Amino acid sequence: MSTKDFIEKDYYKVLGVPKDATEAEIKKAYRKLARENHPDANTGNTKAEERFKEISEANDVLGDPKKRKEYDEARALFGNGGFRQGPGGGGGSFNFDLGDLFGGNAPGGGGAAGGGFGGGLGDVFGGLFNRGGGPGGGTRTQPRRGQDIESEVTLSFTEAVDGATVPLRMSSQAPCKACSGTGDKNGTPRVCPTCVGTGQVSRGGGGGFSLTDPCMDCKGRGLIAQNPCDVCKGSGRAKSSRTMQVRIPAGVSDGQRIRLRGKGSPGEQGGPAGDLYVVVHVDAHPVFGRKGDNLTVTVPVTYPEATLGGEVKVPTLGGPPVTLKLPAGTPNGRTMRARGKGAVRKDGTRGDLLVTVEVSVPTSLSESAKEALESYRKATAGDDPRAELFQAAKGA
Repeated sequence: MSTKDFIEKDYYKVLGVPKDATEAEIKKAYRKLARENHPDANTGNTKAEERFKEISEANDVLGDPKKRKEYDEARALFGNGGFRQGPGGGGGSFNFDLGDLFGGNAPGGGGAAGGGFGGGLGDVFGGLFNRGGGPGGGTRTQPRRGQDIESEVTLSFTEAVDGATVPLRMSSQAPCKACSGTGDKNGTPRVCPTCVGTGQVSRGGGGGFSLTDPCMDCKGRGLIAQNPCDVCKGSGRAKSSRTMQVRIPAGVSDGQRIRLRGKGSPGEQGGPAGDLYVVVHVDAHPVFGRKGDNLTVTVPVTYPEATLGGEVKVPTLGGPPVTLKLPAGTPNGRTMRARGKGAVRKDGTRGDLLVTVEVSVPTSLSESAKEALESYRKATAGDDPRAELFQAAKGA
């Protein structure tokens, strides 16, 4: 498809949609027309084959928001495709040769005074047809996004709860320093003739759809080294190591995968860097555990404290202890809550500390303690804590 065709053809008319059609409307119209005119459904029908090509060409432009924008701007700039050759200048036509317009200045007509356009329309339509604005309409390669990198870090329990800044040493692919990322010893790679510098090739996907794959000849770079660099072997990329200070947010959990945008491998041809993914491992704590945004701790209490009640001091992570009031008759395994003493949430607030009571049974007693317990046993001899258990077992 030439630049002249690009301006003169009305792709909206080809697909039968208005100029303000949405992407969904364009896609729907294309699919309907592609099914009706597909060569497989119209064997031997050359008109249907040509119509199918027109439909595919129109969808290739209007189905891509960037190409569509350039197409609309170009048609608005040049009178919606109203080009006419010849000496006549009326009716909104342009009084110059199309060869001059699309191929550069006419002989003797260079510069503004000659009515020329410098290097032609290569600059205007370079984005659509991958043409540079230099003399001869040379092809330019497309920017390529850098690769994503994945790394791992191990934090202490406290660092995971409060957040931490840790150094990460990473190895990734970066522009080769020996050849400045060109892949060529002399820094003069040539444009790949297969993909014409785009780094991509199209193939038929059936049903009128076109699929795009990375070019195998240039490995998606759009360039081929004439004299391959000894370090990167012509790829333009080499292994690079670097150390980064990475901030791990507060409240991360074991196994969590954190995405850091733009911290991956550098891009090519001005493309953006990839992302860094950090998998976090958290060491266990000897006292505290974790349930989501809440911390957990098990606190031993004596039998008298559980029976008669009282005040119990409880440790917190990195802060002063808190005092909890233990109600009389507290059973073993009961969980109480110390609010605001847990892990940091995303909004900056903290979860709670969940305190589980564990009644401590002494392994050795003094004689006076034994006598006291014997007296207690005699005083409560009529109470059988297992009576309900047996009754429930019979009922079942």
